[in-house]
Amino acid sequence: MMDKNDHYFMKQALKEARKALKINEVPVGAVIVSEKNILSRAYNQCRALNDPTAHAEIAAIRKACQERRNYRLDGCDLYVTLEPCPMCVGAVVLSRIKRLVYGAPDPKGGGVYSIIEFPFERTNHHLDIKSGVMAEECGKILKSFFKSKR
Repeated sequence: MMDKNDHYFMKQALKEARKALKINEVPVGAVIVSEKNILSRAYNQCRALNDPTAHAEIAAIRKACQERRNYRLDGCDLYVTLEPCPMCVGAVVLSRIKRLVYGAPDPKGGGVYSIIEFPFERTNHHLDIKSGVMAEECGKILKSFFKSKR
Protein backbone atom coordinates (compact mmCIF):
# COMPACT_ATOMS: atom_id res chain seq x y z
CA MET A 1 0.00 0.00 0.00
CA MET A 2 1.35 3.39 -1.01
CA ASP A 3 1.88 5.83 1.82
CA LYS A 4 -0.08 9.00 0.98
CA ASN A 5 2.76 11.24 2.15
CA ASP A 6 5.29 9.34 0.03
CA HIS A 7 3.07 9.72 -3.01
CA TYR A 8 2.56 13.45 -2.38
CA PHE A 9 6.24 14.23 -1.86
CA MET A 10 7.33 12.14 -4.85
CA LYS A 11 4.89 14.16 -6.96
CA GLN A 12 6.71 17.26 -5.72
CA ALA A 13 10.05 15.72 -6.73
CA LEU A 14 8.58 14.99 -10.18
CA LYS A 15 7.67 18.68 -10.50
CA GLU A 16 11.35 19.44 -9.96
CA ALA A 17 12.34 16.84 -12.56
CA ARG A 18 10.10 18.61 -15.08
CA LYS A 19 12.01 21.85 -14.40
CA ALA A 20 15.23 20.04 -15.32
CA LEU A 21 13.60 18.74 -18.49
CA LYS A 22 12.66 22.28 -19.53
CA ILE A 23 16.34 23.31 -19.49
CA ASN A 24 17.54 20.14 -21.26
CA GLU A 25 18.97 18.49 -18.15
CA VAL A 26 18.56 14.86 -17.18
CA PRO A 27 15.13 15.08 -15.52
CA VAL A 28 15.79 14.18 -11.90
CA GLY A 29 14.12 16.05 -9.06
CA ALA A 30 14.45 15.95 -5.29
CA VAL A 31 12.76 17.36 -2.21
CA ILE A 32 13.84 17.21 1.41
CA VAL A 33 11.08 16.98 3.98
CA SER A 34 11.17 17.79 7.68
CA GLU A 35 8.12 17.11 9.82
CA LYS A 36 5.91 16.77 6.73
CA ASN A 37 7.02 20.15 5.35
CA ILE A 38 9.25 20.67 2.34
CA LEU A 39 12.56 22.14 3.49
CA SER A 40 14.18 22.29 0.04
CA ARG A 41 13.57 21.49 -3.62
CA ALA A 42 16.06 20.96 -6.42
CA TYR A 43 16.66 19.43 -9.84
CA ASN A 44 19.66 18.40 -11.90
CA GLN A 45 21.72 21.30 -13.25
CA CYS A 46 24.99 19.63 -14.28
CA ARG A 47 24.95 21.01 -17.82
CA ALA A 48 23.64 24.45 -16.87
CA LEU A 49 26.30 24.93 -14.20
CA ASN A 50 29.09 22.94 -15.89
CA ASP A 51 29.32 20.99 -12.66
CA PRO A 52 29.23 17.18 -12.54
CA THR A 53 28.23 17.36 -8.85
CA ALA A 54 25.13 19.48 -9.51
CA HIS A 55 22.76 16.55 -9.02
CA ALA A 56 19.29 17.17 -7.64
CA GLU A 57 20.12 15.41 -4.37
CA ILE A 58 23.30 17.43 -3.75
CA ALA A 59 21.53 20.71 -4.49
CA ALA A 60 18.61 19.79 -2.23
CA ILE A 61 20.98 18.81 0.58
CA ARG A 62 22.93 22.06 0.25
CA LYS A 63 19.75 24.15 0.32
CA ALA A 64 18.31 22.26 3.30
CA CYS A 65 21.56 22.61 5.25
CA GLN A 66 21.60 26.35 4.56
CA GLU A 67 17.97 26.60 5.64
CA ARG A 68 18.70 24.75 8.86
CA ARG A 69 22.10 26.40 9.35
CA ASN A 70 23.48 22.95 10.05
CA TYR A 71 25.38 20.40 8.01
CA ARG A 72 23.27 17.64 9.53
CA LEU A 73 19.74 16.91 8.41
CA ASP A 74 18.66 14.70 11.30
CA GLY A 75 15.03 13.65 11.06
CA CYS A 76 14.68 14.61 7.38
CA ASP A 77 13.49 12.53 4.46
CA LEU A 78 14.87 12.82 0.92
CA TYR A 79 12.54 12.07 -1.98
CA VAL A 80 14.23 11.69 -5.35
CA THR A 81 12.85 10.48 -8.66
CA LEU A 82 15.85 8.29 -9.53
CA GLU A 83 18.01 5.96 -7.45
CA PRO A 84 20.92 8.11 -6.25
CA CYS A 85 24.41 7.60 -7.64
CA PRO A 86 27.30 6.64 -5.31
CA MET A 87 28.29 10.31 -4.84
CA CYS A 88 24.78 11.26 -3.78
CA VAL A 89 24.38 8.24 -1.51
CA GLY A 90 27.58 9.32 0.23
CA ALA A 91 26.18 12.82 0.72
CA VAL A 92 22.92 11.37 2.08
CA VAL A 93 24.84 9.34 4.67
CA LEU A 94 27.12 12.27 5.61
CA SER A 95 24.17 14.63 6.04
CA ARG A 96 22.45 12.14 8.37
CA ILE A 97 19.20 12.09 6.42
CA LYS A 98 16.82 9.72 8.21
CA ARG A 99 15.01 8.26 5.22
CA LEU A 100 15.70 7.94 1.50
CA VAL A 101 12.70 7.42 -0.78
CA TYR A 102 13.30 7.05 -4.50
CA GLY A 103 11.27 6.26 -7.57
CA ALA A 104 12.96 4.54 -10.50
CA PRO A 105 16.01 2.31 -10.21
CA ASP A 106 19.14 3.38 -12.12
CA PRO A 107 20.68 0.24 -13.63
CA LYS A 108 23.62 2.20 -15.07
CA GLY A 109 24.43 4.53 -12.20
CA GLY A 110 22.52 3.62 -9.05
CA GLY A 111 24.53 3.63 -5.86
CA VAL A 112 21.97 2.09 -3.52
CA TYR A 113 21.42 -1.35 -5.09
CA SER A 114 21.90 -1.20 -8.87
CA ILE A 115 25.58 -0.84 -9.85
CA ILE A 116 26.88 -1.05 -6.31
CA GLU A 117 25.31 -1.93 -3.02
CA PHE A 118 26.34 0.82 -0.66
CA PRO A 119 27.71 -0.72 2.57
CA PHE A 120 25.18 0.99 4.85
CA GLU A 121 25.75 -1.60 7.57
CA ARG A 122 29.40 -0.46 7.85
CA THR A 123 28.66 3.25 8.30
CA ASN A 124 28.05 5.00 11.59
CA HIS A 125 24.73 6.34 10.28
CA HIS A 126 21.93 4.05 9.18
CA LEU A 127 18.98 5.24 7.14
CA ASP A 128 15.69 3.78 6.08
CA ILE A 129 15.34 3.22 2.35
CA LYS A 130 12.17 2.85 0.33
CA SER A 131 12.44 2.27 -3.41
CA GLY A 132 9.93 2.07 -6.22
CA VAL A 133 7.64 4.91 -5.13
CA MET A 134 5.87 6.04 -8.30
CA ALA A 135 8.60 4.18 -10.21
CA GLU A 136 6.63 4.05 -13.45
CA GLU A 137 6.03 7.82 -13.58
CA CYS A 138 9.60 8.57 -12.52
CA GLY A 139 11.05 6.21 -15.10
CA LYS A 140 8.78 7.45 -17.89
CA ILE A 141 10.13 11.02 -17.82
CA LEU A 142 13.71 9.71 -17.97
CA LYS A 143 13.03 7.24 -20.78
CA SER A 144 11.32 9.96 -22.79
CA PHE A 145 14.27 12.33 -22.29
CA PHE A 146 16.87 9.79 -23.40
CA LYS A 147 14.75 8.59 -26.31
CA SER A 148 14.62 12.18 -27.62
CA LYS A 149 18.44 12.29 -27.54
CA ARG A 150 18.92 9.22 -29.75
